[in-house]
Amino acid sequence: MELVEAAILLVCLVVAGNVIGHFLPMIPDALIQITLGLILALTVHVTVPVATDWFMLLFIAPILYNDGRHFPRRALWALRGQIFSNAVFLVFATMFLGGWLIHWLVPAIPLAAGIALGALLAPTDPIAVEGIAKRVRLPGRVLHLVAGESLINDASGLIGFKYAIAAAVSGTFVFANAARDFLYIAIVGAIAGAALMAFINWVRKVLLAQGIGDPVVHTVLQMVTPFIIYFIAEEVFHASGVIAVVIAGLMTDGPSNSYMNALPELKLISSHAWDILVYVLNGLIFILLGIELPVAMRSTLGDHAVSTFSAIAYVLVIYFAVIALRFAWICINDGVSQRRKGIHKPHLVSALLSAFAGARGAITVVGVLAVPTVLESGRLFPQRSLMLFIAAGVTVTSLVVASIALPLLASLLPSKKTKTQTTGDRLNYNQAKDYVLRNAIVQIKHDQTERLSKPALDLIGEFQRQQRRIHLNADESGEAIPPILRDELEIKIMGTSGEVQAIKKLRDSGEIDDQLCAKYMKRLESKLRDMQYLLTHGGRRTLGMRARQVTGRIRHRIEFISALAFRTDATEYRYAAKVAAKGALANIDKTLKSPEYKHRRFNKQVISTQIVHYRNRIETVRSYGNTKYAQYAAELQRLRMLAFTAERAAVHELMEQSYITPIMAQRLSSEISYSENAVSLRAAEADD
Repeated sequence: MELVEAAILLVCLVVAGNVIGHFLPMIPDALIQITLGLILALTVHVTVPVATDWFMLLFIAPILYNDGRHFPRRALWALRGQIFSNAVFLVFATMFLGGWLIHWLVPAIPLAAGIALGALLAPTDPIAVEGIAKRVRLPGRVLHLVAGESLINDASGLIGFKYAIAAAVSGTFVFANAARDFLYIAIVGAIAGAALMAFINWVRKVLLAQGIGDPVVHTVLQMVTPFIIYFIAEEVFHASGVIAVVIAGLMTDGPSNSYMNALPELKLISSHAWDILVYVLNGLIFILLGIELPVAMRSTLGDHAVSTFSAIAYVLVIYFAVIALRFAWICINDGVSQRRKGIHKPHLVSALLSAFAGARGAITVVGVLAVPTVLESGRLFPQRSLMLFIAAGVTVTSLVVASIALPLLASLLPSKKTKTQTTGDRLNYNQAKDYVLRNAIVQIKHDQTERLSKPALDLIGEFQRQQRRIHLNADESGEAIPPILRDELEIKIMGTSGEVQAIKKLRDSGEIDDQLCAKYMKRLESKLRDMQYLLTHGGRRTLGMRARQVTGRIRHRIEFISALAFRTDATEYRYAAKVAAKGALANIDKTLKSPEYKHRRFNKQVISTQIVHYRNRIETVRSYGNTKYAQYAAELQRLRMLAFTAERAAVHELMEQSYITPIMAQRLSSEISYSENAVSLRAAEADD
């Protein structure tokens, strides 16, 4: 039972970390999750015994397999030389040079133990900086290089650690045996991964031939594949499970796998299943890393032989030495590659980006926990606690430095416009999605019936909220408050001011009582103050503002329903709500035509969204109490189907006119199909 409770708690922390990351976009999710794990370990004193073998099986295997599935094969092939160089030779260079530096800084750490620690500090973890990379728009080549080497360098680092730690424990090392074993582990691991994946693909085809085409069955089989392949490669063939699952991932969705075409819904279901699994596993890795930090640092902080200041200095020196080696290695590789192409000018900023993007992750800390406590002679392993401290410190430092350095370095890159951007012939994903949604809205407005306008308004509002998210995600203005958000706040202030004026007129004319007016005015004035604060403070909400927003919505909804359903003055309340919404629409129209705003260019989508919002409120009040819900649901379903048709037509039009690529058209079509399937499933459940 304790294991179940701990698992639920850790998953809740993963969700909490991502929610916090939404409000702190400049801090990587990995750092937030590490902090939450650290707080949990220090306050609740939770300990999770992490062993390298099961950690690799349960976490690293499925994540690397999924990365292999999605890694662009052309980019992998184009960068094959540099990826292999970084994943193998750079790892071994970092292992030996870093190990020598560690031994030189701390002579009490034997050279073999220093090399073992260097082997764990060498592998990169792109998951740690994935959030930053999306926000600062790193060059695709840098991302592909870091991601590509991370598919392999875990195996190189762990193999090097295995032999170095064995030499430290026993005091003997045979280079020929280590080299032979390395070749065996790597080659047999690759062959095992390819053979096992080919066998599993054959099994899937046999199942299809026998009429077993349930997408759920095939999805489950696909999701257990990395665990099976990793386990067999490690336990049966004693080879590298990491290389095996990477090769298997690259072979999963190949063009020869006809079962993917035979089950189009499989790609949709498995994609979302993998998204959920990887989301949870990535978060759990860094939560566990945070929980392990006290274990890794407590002994060193309490050790009087090594001062805390000295330990921190060791961490910084080792980290920047590893980064300097990585930077120099990438510069040399880039120089050789560019000379072959006739380019003689080195890209130093790009090399720095690649160096800092190679942050260290959980495998470094989890691996060093496998360092034994005693030697074969029976003596305690020398400076084991300091090794744990250095590994944890370098990992955290790499994440912090990456979160600061990457945005700064990315801003130094020259802004190059592609041919399609210059000519305007191609649309990016956000632009294409916005166009598709606009076509759906136009179709809904065209086909709505005058008698049933509320379903149309509800559906238009839903599409407009999707457009709002797209516009905010696509904002590149760099301003404290995005222009679309500023326009939205100003239009909302116009509408809310119109509501205030309308309610005051009703009070002055005696059409509503003072108690109802006081409640209405209190809510509207509080809303106005909050929006004006947001407008003047860069859109940053205070904690009290967020609390008022949530509780205010709940309270207003309860009052609205109770007033219409139970109170004797339901007619008065309904009348006030309708007049207030009409007053908002009138004030928006009046203010936009005023001399002060006449020449302002507001976002038309923002204006339309607020108009639909108030029209929907009027229609909600007017239709409340109408028992013809079945008629409403049927009309909503009809309009949804028409909207889906319009969306597909828009995607086809964009592709036919070469505004989007076939790949993007496939992505947009898949999203439309998923939404349509979800709506159809809900409708079928309602009919049952």
